[in-house]
Amino acid sequence: MSKASKNLWEGAGTFLIGLPLWLFTEDVHVPVVTLTKVGLVMMCVGGALVATGLYQRARAKG
Repeated sequence: MSKASKNLWEGAGTFLIGLPLWLFTEDVHVPVVTLTKVGLVMMCVGGALVATGLYQRARAKG
């Protein structure tokens, strides 16, 4: 598996795990962190990984 494909899969997975955290955990109270913020951060990291994977794939084809 190429590095671009790995980044695309990991980014999509991270984004898809962060999305329900962001959408559905407003009423859950955890002492240290806010799960909605964790979900938002995971979505941002996942989006960055997907963008990196797309860039690497486009660069390899060119």
